[in-house]
Amino acid sequence: MKVTYRPEEGAEQVFDYNPNKLLSAEREALEKRTGRSFNEFAMGVLKGNALCRRALLHVLLKRQHPTIAFDDIDFCWDELTVEMTKGEITLAVARLREKNGDEDLAESMLKAYDDAPDDDEGKARLPFAV
Repeated sequence: MKVTYRPEEGAEQVFDYNPNKLLSAEREALEKRTGRSFNEFAMGVLKGNALCRRALLHVLLKRQHPTIAFDDIDFCWDELTVEMTKGEITLAVARLREKNGDEDLAESMLKAYDDAPDDDEGKARLPFAV
């Protein structure tokens, strides 16, 4: 997934977010902050949950700025975008349908396919932890 943060004041930052590559301490912090299991958190990011996206941005920014506090993370909704790549969309829709998952979510993912970024490495991965 591509997470793009475009603050009104400051430079645009683009993060490559793979939930399976987060450190255990980062995953625990996300669970603690959001009160959700990690898989529920990951789905919250996909579904546009504001707390989940704010917590994710905090973790991503904390890698560059270790002293940044969660309370320092405050952004306008249009300053943060989370995009699945084409390969991630294809895999996620297949997985959702295979497991009789959220069909509304699958359909909304498919609508974003044409505008989705291509996969950087040519290897798609699921946009949520497995």
